[in-house]
Amino acid sequence: MSSVLHDSQSVDESTPLLTDHARQQDSEAQTLSKKPTPLPKAQLTALCILRLADPMAYTQIFPYINEFLLLLHVTDDVSKVGFYSGVVESIYGVTQSLTCYSWARLSDVVGRRPIVLIGATGLAVVTLLLGFCTSLTQIIIVRAVAGFLAGNIGVFHAVLAEITDESNQALAYPLYSIAWPFGSVIGPLIGGQLSDLGTKYPDYFGFDFILSHPYFIPNLTCCLLVLMGLLLAYIYLGETLPSKVKRRDAPTEIVQPQSPPLGVMDLLSIPMVKEIGYALAMNGGILTCYQFFLTPFLLRTVNPAILYNTSMRMWPLTFFFIPFLNLIVRGGYDGLTSTTSTTTMVILWICITLVLACSRLGALAYASNMILVRNSSPNPSSLGAVNGITQFAMSFSRCFSPAFVSSVFALSVDNDLLGGYPVWVVVMLLVCFVGCHLTQKMVAMDKAKKAST
Repeated sequence: MSSVLHDSQSVDESTPLLTDHARQQDSEAQTLSKKPTPLPKAQLTALCILRLADPMAYTQIFPYINEFLLLLHVTDDVSKVGFYSGVVESIYGVTQSLTCYSWARLSDVVGRRPIVLIGATGLAVVTLLLGFCTSLTQIIIVRAVAGFLAGNIGVFHAVLAEITDESNQALAYPLYSIAWPFGSVIGPLIGGQLSDLGTKYPDYFGFDFILSHPYFIPNLTCCLLVLMGLLLAYIYLGETLPSKVKRRDAPTEIVQPQSPPLGVMDLLSIPMVKEIGYALAMNGGILTCYQFFLTPFLLRTVNPAILYNTSMRMWPLTFFFIPFLNLIVRGGYDGLTSTTSTTTMVILWICITLVLACSRLGALAYASNMILVRNSSPNPSSLGAVNGITQFAMSFSRCFSPAFVSSVFALSVDNDLLGGYPVWVVVMLLVCFVGCHLTQKMVAMDKAKKAST
């Protein structure tokens, strides 16, 4: 496919990803010939530290939410706790998703800095308030407001784009990308290790307030960390919106000519944005349907270990079928006109739907995983710590997995063996098969445990 592309052909969002090597090498040579712009280290550091606030606030509740709900007597049926904890965990993401665009669009008018600082200040306050909650309603309201305030994540991305350029983005973006997985490591550790300290260490923390509010300390700790990031951002993170930036050689704030901001429909009219949006929306729709209609039924009727193993078996299928998506496009792509036939696109989207369905079935492993962790806890007082260790392991893998997968993919493309597929496909399949093998052992251990009781 790439061999029929001419050097004179314009490159846009519809150009194939696997382009011709000669042009790729020329582009790399031109990039290397440019002198990199020095990174704005202070602003980037402040941005990355403040970026930790979202994943910390989001994940620190995971290790102890089940205990929290049982303590509040939300339900006396232990099997139903998972439903309520799922609502609490999901409401954050729901309100964050609903407000992402509004925060980002507002930042185009008032500036990036105010939106970043307002969001962080509010997030610190509501995180602290979570430690005082005494009912499910209060928890849901606080988590909803926290997600609303954390909806400014798009503004962080905009700031990063405005303080970097093509010459230094290769260094800045990986550093920034580490913030979320690192924050999701810190959050569960805080939640798991600092919850219920009055019971764990009565000699040091046996105060009436801490005993009556056992989850105040982890929320206070997260609040203080967010405030620390807020202070750094207030000092070092300047305004980056071009229309609000003061020129160094001018005494007043000069607005440089800017094209009017595009609306939602204008943005969605861009082919690549529209197609990615469709895929992500479909992915979210499939996951939502699974979570509301399929997951509750499966958790009631299927053994958690078997469900976990079955879900994990979906991942090898997912990675096995992904290369065929590109092969479908190659078969119907006309390099001379840079167009793809309608029939090919229909087949492609049907296959994308199937691949997404497989991946979302694989994602059901998360719900059964939490149940298995609960069942494996040696005693109720250790449940928070066990969940904290589990979340740490999951989050730690996210610290290096993006770089690992990207490197493997780049290696695959560079080798150009059968389109570059064998290397990354084989590696991902091996990883998945190891996971399937381990979950199969979990099934055997679960059966042995039940047989002995």
